[in-house]
Amino acid sequence: MRTTHIVAGVALSLFACAPAFAANGLYLSLEGGGSSVGDWEHTRTKWTPCGPEATDARASFDDGLAAFGAVGYAFDGWRFEIEGGYRQNDIGSYIKQYWWGSYQLDADGELTEASAMANVIYDIRLFERFSLSVGAGAGGDYTRFKLDTHWAPVDEGDIHFAYQGFAGLNYAITEATIVFVAYRFTEVTDVSFDPTEHIHLEGDDFEKQAATAGVRFALFAPTPAGPPAAPPAPAPAPAAVPIEREFMVFFGFNQASLTPEALATIEQVVGAVRSSGSAAIRVIGHADRAGSIAYNKALSLRRAKSVKNALITEGIAASTILIAGRGESEPLVATADGVREPQNRRVHISF
Repeated sequence: MRTTHIVAGVALSLFACAPAFAANGLYLSLEGGGSSVGDWEHTRTKWTPCGPEATDARASFDDGLAAFGAVGYAFDGWRFEIEGGYRQNDIGSYIKQYWWGSYQLDADGELTEASAMANVIYDIRLFERFSLSVGAGAGGDYTRFKLDTHWAPVDEGDIHFAYQGFAGLNYAITEATIVFVAYRFTEVTDVSFDPTEHIHLEGDDFEKQAATAGVRFALFAPTPAGPPAAPPAPAPAPAAVPIEREFMVFFGFNQASLTPEALATIEQVVGAVRSSGSAAIRVIGHADRAGSIAYNKALSLRRAKSVKNALITEGIAASTILIAGRGESEPLVATADGVREPQNRRVHISF
């Protein structure tokens, strides 16, 4: 399969799946592992007093090392990053092709590469803490080809255009720390070298693969607290506004829209607020424990915003409504992780 087909397939798969959970914002990733390079078929052209002499040749490479680092920004399952990479592979064999047959030279050397890529990645949620990443990128690859021989040594570097497709499996240790394994297929195009003014090497693209393991850190993300022995007490209301009344609004699984029952409760809230003359209303969203910590925190905040919008529609001033999302950290009914408990899918209203 041609590399263009591989990259196209990866790009199309970006749009075929639902978003994964991931901490939004800036992140840093580091990874390392193994690198392999396909055989490089090329032509050696040497200019002599009698004219140019062209000889076909093939360089084979041993498996080597690869290391990558990236800084990026994550948003709703998408990630955009700038990646730097380094690879090194020794030359395993070098064969020249003549009309009468092939000849393997007694030679050694290495292929050293430094790359800079702009990548776009999509994270696909699989399970509670597992997600799959697919992505593609393009950029520049500085390639240094060193071949030591007794007749015409080569030690030349040049920058070439490169593109890649990759996939990875992620595991979230915490909301801000993810470990992963990844696979890359990279193609470096229009490869040629001019080690001297009399020698020119030009041939197929470099086709490279890398398998790595690494860790990704969210920068400036809130660090989640460890599991508490008991549900934490809710934050106290402002001292100047004592709580006079409390109401509960419940939601369907993975939903933030208001049911008819919820709208009826909000009408009661509005009547009680106007009767008491309260100047501040606190709206706190909650979620059950089915889903990731980051996803449930965002879902609880969307539920609180739905209640706030309904209160504003009923004539309550937006400036008097304070909202927050607590996620799954303050369950009404304590459950194991992953349990869909209806009473924990709620918004608590107090004034």
